[in-house]
Amino acid sequence: MSNDFEKYNKKTLAGVAKDAEAFAIRDLLAETNRNILCILSDGISLNQVYETLSFLQPEADILTLPAWDTVPYDRVSPNAAILSKRIETLAKLVLDAGAKKQCIVLTSIGAVIQRLPPKKIFLNTRKNIQVGGKLNFDEFLHYAAVNGYTRVEQVMESGEYAVRGDIIDIFPSGAEQPLRIDLFDDEIERLRLFEVETQRSTEDLKFYSFDSANEVVLDKNTIKTFRSKYREAFGAEGLKDELYESISEGKKYLGMENWLPFFYDDSLPTLFDYLPGADIFLGVDANNALKAKEETIADHYEARLEALKIREVSDIDKYRPVPPELLFLDAQNFAAQIHSRRYVLFSKRSMPESNDVADYGATPQKIFASLKNINNLTVYEDLAQEFGRNKDKKRIICCYSDGSLDRMKNILTENKIKNLAIAETWAQAEKETAKGKIALIRLELQHGFTSHNYFIVTEQDIWGERKNIRAHKKVSAENLIADISSLNIGEYVVHIEHGIGRFEGLENIVTDGVAHDCLKLIYANNDKLYVPVENIDVISRYGAEDSNVALDTLGGSAWEAKKSRVKEKIKDIAEKLIKIAAQRRMKKAEIFVPERGLYDEFCSRFLYTETDDQLNAVKDVIHDLSLGMPMDRLICGDVGFGKTEVALRAAFTVATGGAQVALIVPTTLLARQHYLNFKKRLSGFPVKVKMLSRLVTSKEAREIKQELKDGSLEIVIGTHALLAKDIEFCNLGLLIVDEEQHFGVAHKERLKQLKSDVHILTLSATPIPRTLQLSLTGVKQLSIIATPPVDRLAARTFVMPFDKVMIREAIYREKYRGGQIFFVCPRVSDILQIEPKLRELVPDIKIAVAHGQMPPSHLEDVMCDFADGKADILLATTIIESGIDMPNVNTMIIYRADMFGLAQLYQLRGRIGRSKLRGYCYFTIPNQKTLTPIAEKRLNILQALNQLGAGFSLANHDLDIRGAGNILGIEQSGHIKDVGIALYHHLLEEEINRLKAGESDKNSQTAAADTDWTVQILTGVPIIIPEKYVADLGVRLGLYKRIGGLKTVEEINDMREELIDRFGPVPEEVENLLKTVEIKQICAMSGIERIEAGARGILIAFHNNTFKNVDKLMNFINRQGGAIKVRPDQRLFIERDLSVYKTRLDTIRKYAAKLYELSL
Repeated sequence: MSNDFEKYNKKTLAGVAKDAEAFAIRDLLAETNRNILCILSDGISLNQVYETLSFLQPEADILTLPAWDTVPYDRVSPNAAILSKRIETLAKLVLDAGAKKQCIVLTSIGAVIQRLPPKKIFLNTRKNIQVGGKLNFDEFLHYAAVNGYTRVEQVMESGEYAVRGDIIDIFPSGAEQPLRIDLFDDEIERLRLFEVETQRSTEDLKFYSFDSANEVVLDKNTIKTFRSKYREAFGAEGLKDELYESISEGKKYLGMENWLPFFYDDSLPTLFDYLPGADIFLGVDANNALKAKEETIADHYEARLEALKIREVSDIDKYRPVPPELLFLDAQNFAAQIHSRRYVLFSKRSMPESNDVADYGATPQKIFASLKNINNLTVYEDLAQEFGRNKDKKRIICCYSDGSLDRMKNILTENKIKNLAIAETWAQAEKETAKGKIALIRLELQHGFTSHNYFIVTEQDIWGERKNIRAHKKVSAENLIADISSLNIGEYVVHIEHGIGRFEGLENIVTDGVAHDCLKLIYANNDKLYVPVENIDVISRYGAEDSNVALDTLGGSAWEAKKSRVKEKIKDIAEKLIKIAAQRRMKKAEIFVPERGLYDEFCSRFLYTETDDQLNAVKDVIHDLSLGMPMDRLICGDVGFGKTEVALRAAFTVATGGAQVALIVPTTLLARQHYLNFKKRLSGFPVKVKMLSRLVTSKEAREIKQELKDGSLEIVIGTHALLAKDIEFCNLGLLIVDEEQHFGVAHKERLKQLKSDVHILTLSATPIPRTLQLSLTGVKQLSIIATPPVDRLAARTFVMPFDKVMIREAIYREKYRGGQIFFVCPRVSDILQIEPKLRELVPDIKIAVAHGQMPPSHLEDVMCDFADGKADILLATTIIESGIDMPNVNTMIIYRADMFGLAQLYQLRGRIGRSKLRGYCYFTIPNQKTLTPIAEKRLNILQALNQLGAGFSLANHDLDIRGAGNILGIEQSGHIKDVGIALYHHLLEEEINRLKAGESDKNSQTAAADTDWTVQILTGVPIIIPEKYVADLGVRLGLYKRIGGLKTVEEINDMREELIDRFGPVPEEVENLLKTVEIKQICAMSGIERIEAGARGILIAFHNNTFKNVDKLMNFINRQGGAIKVRPDQRLFIERDLSVYKTRLDTIRKYAAKLYELSL
């Protein structure tokens, strides 16, 4: 660049390729120490420039101000994380205004033209606290409520706070982790950061500062101002609006940010006012983006005004929009701001240099991948030539991940491109290139460019389009899911001794003045059973939403008979699994090892960054294929988690190794989906792939059968048509079965014949419980893909009332960006009601209808047509929930979302957001006032899970919603219905473990009898988690469930620490619960089936009235001087004064531990 930045007030920097923006900014920064406001065209460019600039100049102080991720005049509020980032940046600009270090603010056109809260808000709302300092509890709660924090039971995302006794949890704006404040009276004892997913503390702090959580501060002044301005703008008509009523009462209202100017007295500032005197860089295409944004604002404003004229009885609350000039800068005012300062306008076009123009000389990089259509080798020959021509420049290759970086180095070396060096940082890359080397770095740049100094190529330039977004921190949400989704009132449960009942909630029962929490279960004839919470482990979820479940009769024999029947069947299943595993180990199969260069080249075509689980599954499969015995592996993972890629790599390895591959699927739509995917990925490789289903002509079918017979076809994909008797394979090496549970009995039998000596890979989207996964080790080869693809959960979720303007806008927005829409209804009757309204709302949009009551062939035709783009909207029931991957569908509207289960909603949302385009999911609900608390909580949880990525945990936990089917390839559903999913899996796990241990049939029966009992403890001490200690019923139930499942003293101590950490000092009643669970553990190991204790002593009953070491026991009793007596019913009575509760539990534990010692 020849011009000196400081010389000119105004000029254009020409020749800036879109992907070179960050490099141009970095070079300009070197020529000035003034603050910089850099305005990019949109949010995508903003994120790209921020990531690249942070990598190029890690020491720079870079702030970002993203735009709201809503449309103008929206019904919903911006995403909490985006509000948090905006507030963090604005607060820093106000509070650090006098800082000497250069400040760089990156923003977008959408953000810079939007007006902001007054600066004084950030001066007044900053709160500083420190250990040892004072914090008035009530004042702090008022501060949180006024400043946009939402009170919840458990803090999960930015802008939330929770109160438990003297503990306050709060997730401040801009923070990566939430904060836990421990108070003693009004003094701060401790400040700790904690993890969202475990709710456990991670780090102690001495000092902390935080700001408002919303751009709208709801205090007396702002409420008064809002009321006055709303009345002034809309008159008496607006006084009954829900928005007006909510704000008047000091309550947050969904989407209230869209009326921001009404909350403050003065006209609102813009980002230019927050950065006085800053120089401005105006990014590539920023002016075009400004025009488009202006048109969008005008369109949405007009749409709102039009909607006000039409009023229907069924319509929700009226939306009265704020005039655009109060909320946004227009083009004229924007231009005036730019021209009042020093600025540089970036342009893609190349221009001759002049007084006002400097040429950066960066042109977009050649797309080498386009040469793949000619020949793969041509790509690398051309790349090598270009590297040679540009050897005087800094030559750098940018890769998205460590995996692709290693793969790139291998492939380039294989193709004779040498002198490569891997660099960790940009500075290191510059050093390597100075030595004449080609540097490989991990930098997520879309496309490369050539400039005066650089020759930069990206993996996308070489391998073709990628669909990569930055990987987020991997989190586990086990505890969270356990807490929020344990037991729901009205749901069916199974008591191991009494059978299927209905859970009616917790009931506090007081006996002899002692309070005890019990689970209330209802059985047949409305009989009630109260189960003490310490015995919660005897209860499991039934796992079906069927309203026709028959309740068992208390005291009846039917339950035991049912359980015995299921146990017999389970024994058969377990034996079959063990036998199959043993037989497999005895057989021989062809060995397949991937051809390194060719295989790496094939893998490089994968558009995404592989997850760890995916890479492990691939590694498992490739290892199995090389062993020389038949593989029989199950790949288990949700739809879209990447099972197909594992199958593709296995198929490629076998097909290039000289054998045939058959992929069998249950539906034509799925066959077509796989076929198109395989065909695209395998183009240019010496592997032929064809499809056999009802979609191919009889002539094509005959040709395919002949090619399979003579071996000229390597890979065939098809439905059960592949199982026909006239199908003959020349050399079948690998059979891949997708969703085997959907095949009929006859097809399964034919599959078994095909399976004899070939490698088998089964794909399933049904989760398998973790305990079962462990017990299946060595019995079934199992790979779990539980991690969603990188940023797979990027679909922006909106929970909102059904608003025709918003629905219409969402549909057209998707249509205009070339995408399609799923519109999901809970029932077929809803489809009939919605379809005419939808056709009237968007008359020019093509709508297809699909539901389970259609004939299967007709349904498949509708789905195939939609997949081909012959319709814009698929109006359907939850039939789209599983098995469908349509990357072109990136908007989903769910009608009456409050009628769906949590896992169902998560599964549905998972159908969108699979391409480079951002997914939008609208959960529409009835008017806010009529939403039930449970439905509201479910939808709030789902929005939190958007951050956590806990999808597979959730699907696993709510296995019932999707049905477990026959996850192991053996029909189980009838038996599951008899005893419930959780108990069924527990029994199966137990039986497999027993057989793996090599126990004989007789021993097995004895062992079964020995484990089929539970310890009962009645101590008469208060056992309860008080409501004042843990207020939320769901969290309390979750804790009871987790405490009931504790297995060791270490786990109990860990739980005690967690309780102290999360809720404060453990109350005596909770300590009693933990001690009781520890006693139960000792009793289970000692063979003690029941303990009853009171003020006069302890009564102990052994299981089956037997004790492992009778002689030792009798010696011990004889030495006690009559304090222990053996009663005629074989029970022990220990006479002691146990009127003090603490003494009672400690004494019970002491004797239980002694009996355990004697039993050894």
